[in-house]
Formats: sequence, structure tokens, C-alpha cells
Amino acid sequence: MADETWTEADGRRQSDQAIFDEVLRLIAQADRLVLLDMFLFNDFGATAEDSFRPLSRELTQALIRRKDAVPSLTAVVITDPINTVYGGLSSSHLKALSEAGIKVVMTDLPRMRASNPAWSGFWQLCCRVFGNTNDAGWLPNAFGDGRVSLRSYLQMLNFSANHRKILVVDEGEQWTGLVTSANPHDASSHHDNVALRFSGPAALDLLDSERAVADFSGAAGAIPAPTETIFSDAKREPARQAQETSPYQEQVQVQAQVQVLTESGIRDSLLEAVAGSAPGDRLDIAVFYLAHRELIEAVKAAKARGVRVRVLLDPNRDAFGLKKNGIPNRPVGRELHSAGVPVRWCDTHGEQCHAKMLLLRPLEGPAELIVGSANFTRRNLDDLNLETSVRLLASTGQPAIAAAGAFFEREWRNPIGRRYSLPYTHFADPSWRRYWQYRLMEATGLSTF
Repeated sequence: MADETWTEADGRRQSDQAIFDEVLRLIAQADRLVLLDMFLFNDFGATAEDSFRPLSRELTQALIRRKDAVPSLTAVVITDPINTVYGGLSSSHLKALSEAGIKVVMTDLPRMRASNPAWSGFWQLCCRVFGNTNDAGWLPNAFGDGRVSLRSYLQMLNFSANHRKILVVDEGEQWTGLVTSANPHDASSHHDNVALRFSGPAALDLLDSERAVADFSGAAGAIPAPTETIFSDAKREPARQAQETSPYQEQVQVQAQVQVLTESGIRDSLLEAVAGSAPGDRLDIAVFYLAHRELIEAVKAAKARGVRVRVLLDPNRDAFGLKKNGIPNRPVGRELHSAGVPVRWCDTHGEQCHAKMLLLRPLEGPAELIVGSANFTRRNLDDLNLETSVRLLASTGQPAIAAAGAFFEREWRNPIGRRYSLPYTHFADPSWRRYWQYRLMEATGLSTF
């Protein structure tokens, strides 16, 4: 599935969204379990005058409705402290979920590796012990309305995150997982994003990966263990709400393999896919941030040995009303372009090209698709952030592979009447200063990418 934004021939901006429609459908039919882990779950930066979709409110209401309809439902929401500005604000959405009997788990970020070691050690000694409060703020909230304490900013400088974006539910007699790059964040509702929905044993692997996060965040037991009755095949009580049929439910059974990937497992699979590509294979990458040195070198090497590589990048100019300087993608785009790799830029106008996708279609053998939460950077791939992606191996005719290919072709080729992307020259950046700035930021962790 994909969310897309483009420019019509007359200059109007248009969006087509599918991902959270499917998330809401899956929640509305669940009877036993809803597990959600989302990085951004707030309405920061969105005002009544904006045309943003109120994703945070829609998701909050959907969860509460389902819990009211099925009181026995186990409902768990895991999220990142950024949604309370690290304890400096109260979240109305998370409060409403808790009051409705839904377990809200705030990820214990200090349990993770230091993403910004130049600061995090000092913060552990000087500031962590004081905690935070949501009723004594005197500094502006960097993300939206309200006031926060200095302690919010001091913790923010650690640059750590639970950056995952996943859903697990029961669907009929099976278990279904959804892994995406999309956040239930109102001001992100026009972003380009991708998602993969799958059912079967891999959905329980996804559940296991989330149980670890809940456990180290002080919520051991919040997610049922595999031995609990929730996973039995016992007949369930009928839902109190009519269940819809997914528009994405495929009627044709096609052999496919799905693997859940987290943290450095994502990096290893990306590198394996690129290194395993052969002359004549097609390798398409669409990603919000591309900065990981080992992966960049692998892409350049693939191009040199005859792989048909294309890279679609966000120009890194838009960040919720603020203008950015193009780091890291424009310096990296220059490096790839110099190596002969075709590069195009998403045509953004306030929104972001937020997909994280690699699609390999070889001349022989199955195609490989990797999508999920992880940008292709050191922070996202080297065991610093919490990340989840999913790897699909299937024939090129399998519906998800075909849909991913069609998504990339639209973004790359600009079908008649729609403009998704711009040529490399539009955002070409010859600055060596910015190139070495990117290299320093990537190597040290002194960055937000």
C-alpha cells in the first residue's frame, strides 16, 4: 500500500491515501488483540486552518470504539516519548486511550544505546535523575503548541527514538501484521509513505519483537505470551460491529515468503540484496534519508557491475514549515550521480517523500521487497534507534511486488497530468562543505537523521 502526493498539470496538489484506511479497518474487526507501535502519535504542528487529515484523532477514536465494543480485547499502544516532548507535555490522545482501558507503554529510551554519545553520557550524569514534569514548562514546544521545560530539550539532544511503525491484530482465525513508514501524525498526513500487510506466522514474529520493547519499558506481561489462551483456536464471540472486507485482500494465492527485520537486521538484508544483484537486474530505491556509508558504496558497486539502479530521494528541504539545507540526501545524491547512478528528487511542497523502500527485480529468481520504518542511515540501521521493516520474497507477478513496482514507476516517470519527481539537476548540490558536514554528522551521531 502507498500514500502519494503529486502536482496536477494545473498546479493543484493532490493526495491519495490508503495506509491508515487499512489500519482503521483492521482495528475495527479485531476481537482478541490490537498491538500498535507508532513513533509519532500526535497533532503537533497542525492547526484548524490546515488541510491535514486528523490521523491521531481518528486512530484514538478507532481504538476506543473497538475496546468499548469488545471489552475483553487486549489493546496495547507502544510509542515514543517525543509525543509528550519527553515528559514536558501531557498527551490528550494517550490519556484518552489509558482512560478507556488501553495499555499505553512509553518506550524507555535510556535503556537503548547512545545515539549521540558526545551528549548522552553527560546527560545521564547531570540531568536524567531529575525526570521531567508537564506542568512547569516555560520554553516553547519545538513541535507545536504549549510550553515545555528545559529538561525536555536536554533529553531531546540524545537523538534516540523508538522509530517503529507497526500493527498486529487478529483477523478471523489468522494473525495479521502491518509494517509501514507512515505515522499517525496529522502534519505528516500528506507525506508519501509505503506499507506491507501480511498474515501468518510472520505476524507473530512481529508480536515477539514488540514484546521485548514492552518488557524493557516496564510493561512486562502487557503483550500476551504465545502460551496464553488468546492464541488458541477456540471459537470467539461474534463481534458487535459489522466487519468490512479489505479492498486489498487478494483472491489469488501466490507463493511468497515474509521475514520481519529489526534494527541491524534491516541493514544486513539491504546490503545482502544490493550485493547479490547481478548485471541486468533492476534495483529501485525510494527513501527519505540515504546516508549509510556501507550501503552507498554497495549501490555504487552494483551500478559499476551492470545493475540497472535508480534512486529516488527526498530533497530534504521541508520539515513541518521549516526549511532544511538538503543534508544528507543532496550530498549523497551528488556522490551517486557522479558514479553514474540515475537520481531523481521527489517534488515536495511542504510534505516529505517519507517512503523507505528497496525493490530488487532480478533477471532470474524471486523479487525482493524491503519496506518499513528504517531510513537508510547509521542511526536507523546500526542498532541505535528501534526500527522495524519487513522483507518479502516473491515472484514479480505477486500483487505486493507488482504494486511496489507500479508505485516506483509513477514516482519516477510522472504519468501524464501528474508530477511526482524532478530531475537530478533541480537540486544538484556541488558544495564540498555540505558533503563533509554530512559525513561528520553521520559518523558522530550529531544529527537528527
